[in-house]
Amino acid sequence: MSERELSQFSQTLQTPTEGERAAQWVLNAPEPPGLWRELVNSTKEIVLPNGNKSKSSGEHSKSRRMVSVLESVFPILVWSRTYTANKFKKDLMAGLTLASLCIPQSIGYATLAKLAPQHGLYTNVVPPIIYAFMGSSREIAIGPVAVVSLLISSMVQKVQDPEADPIAYRNLVFTVTLFAGIFQAAFGLLRLGFLVDFLSHAVIVGFMAGAAIVIGLQQLKGLLGITYSTNKTDIISVLAAVFKSLFHNPWSPYNFVLGCSFLCFLLLMRIVGRRNKKLFWLPAIAPLVSVVISTLIVYLTRADKHGVKIVKHIKSGLNPISVHQLQLNDPHATDLVKIGAIVAVVALTEAIAVGRSFATIKGYHLDGNKEMLSMGVMNIAGSLSSCYVATGSFSRTAVNFSAGCETVVSNIVMVITVIISLEALTRLLYFTPNAILASIIISALPGLIDVHEAYNIYKVDKLDFLALIGAFFGVLFCSVEIGLLVAVAMSFAKIIISSIQPGIETLGKVPGTDIFCDVNQYPMAVMLPGVLSVRIKSPLFCFANATFIRERISKWAIEKEEMDAKGIVKAKGKIQLVVLDMTNLTNIDTTGLATLEELYEQLLSQGIMLAITNPKWQVVHKLKVSNLVKKIGGRVFLTIGEAADACLGHRMHV
Repeated sequence: MSERELSQFSQTLQTPTEGERAAQWVLNAPEPPGLWRELVNSTKEIVLPNGNKSKSSGEHSKSRRMVSVLESVFPILVWSRTYTANKFKKDLMAGLTLASLCIPQSIGYATLAKLAPQHGLYTNVVPPIIYAFMGSSREIAIGPVAVVSLLISSMVQKVQDPEADPIAYRNLVFTVTLFAGIFQAAFGLLRLGFLVDFLSHAVIVGFMAGAAIVIGLQQLKGLLGITYSTNKTDIISVLAAVFKSLFHNPWSPYNFVLGCSFLCFLLLMRIVGRRNKKLFWLPAIAPLVSVVISTLIVYLTRADKHGVKIVKHIKSGLNPISVHQLQLNDPHATDLVKIGAIVAVVALTEAIAVGRSFATIKGYHLDGNKEMLSMGVMNIAGSLSSCYVATGSFSRTAVNFSAGCETVVSNIVMVITVIISLEALTRLLYFTPNAILASIIISALPGLIDVHEAYNIYKVDKLDFLALIGAFFGVLFCSVEIGLLVAVAMSFAKIIISSIQPGIETLGKVPGTDIFCDVNQYPMAVMLPGVLSVRIKSPLFCFANATFIRERISKWAIEKEEMDAKGIVKAKGKIQLVVLDMTNLTNIDTTGLATLEELYEQLLSQGIMLAITNPKWQVVHKLKVSNLVKKIGGRVFLTIGEAADACLGHRMHV
């Protein structure tokens, strides 16, 4: 061989192959951003969505940046530029229709929360105005809702009895509203929206159904015109209190007749509106019509003198300031913080679910973190102006959407209508029977019980259905908070089980391609001779699942355990190389790193090599810092094929 040929051969040996270059790309990945940097970046995404795109300097750049911040915090500055008279006409009609529904509903929900009726109307003034400026949903209707009202009354009354001291109870509700708003705003600023996701769709379906039944049973008090005292919300305690009151206290059947008559009317209007979409306005105005007619009946017949329970005095005037009523130094402040956190999560879950549902129909995206921030600010402001927790209502949002609303101006129209009612019409509601408010609440409950969706969940995922059942029976037979805790605990149990025993796929090469797939899902895929390629179907390799993963891989590689059709297809011949595909893995902890080292040493003692493919940059960083890359001989590659070629020294063909 000539000197020139020797030089060319030497250059060929030193020139890295394509696979080696790809491996270097993996190992030389940049260091991932730290926790503090991620928090800063996430805050910038909320406050300054356009980032630092503007490279120019000077006053123009600063002013543009300020405008960008304001537009991000107040979306009204963006869509108001294209607002037209035609849109206002639609929003005006939608807002008036919305007001006709929200006024009687809000009075009923306030009584459900064990507050004076005017607080339900107050909650339809300040929060919707603030949301109109800060919220990004165009259709959502803000105000009090049944589930949150029940949650507040069931939890706060354990701290303070509303019958014994209604003023102290009211002040504690305002304080809970403040804490709920603080939590919601914090969730949005810190991008902690995933906390809301702990209440899964199945949990919400079960919780709503159980809460609807409990709310309906509690309305027997108003529907029958009876009085009973129980601080419990479970079905057995409520029914026992109702029957005890019926048998031991005098009651008037006129309440029941009046309430059931209008309940039938409300349900009939709901059916008519559902069958004929053009008549959507009938179920929307039916509650207001019921209140007006029933109030006239009681006033003209003086039915209140014959046992019909009426609302009596509703305080007129706009929201009074309630800053001095907040009980921040209360001995039970810790309990109030806990209640505020629970209420914040439940209210956010309902609002975001409602907002995203209608945003999908209209074809635009709803930013969950911005929604949390706007909900938090509006509830903080509400706590300072005699409101309790407000959120998005599904029934009122559906009415708003059907009425043809274009923007949140419909909420502003609703607010103006409620303000007029507070200033001029509250005296007319003096003779409104309690049975009508009960019937209005009961008529809205069927929408909270979704039997069809529960059946779909049962068909799709049995574990999700168990969480649904846990939430449903927990609310029904224990309490609202117990139902939530049971459901969340079952959801966590599902996550933990999946984390402890994650699925592990055995990969084979699809003939004619360079693609490696699960051999059980794709029977045509063939395992490379002498190579065991596995992929962990979990985003984490951590203390919870590390031992399970190591034992499973070592069994397959060393013991060559025969598996059935649901397990691994045994590789032909002796295993010489185990390739761990980390495509799905997003992070690994110190236990995972130690276990991976143990697996390497265990395989090495049997003469088997270990290689890693396609790790994420967070994983690569930890592999390098822990010196695990050096310990396994630098066998980190981009693909399984490259790992087999490099480790076994020849091309693998199927």
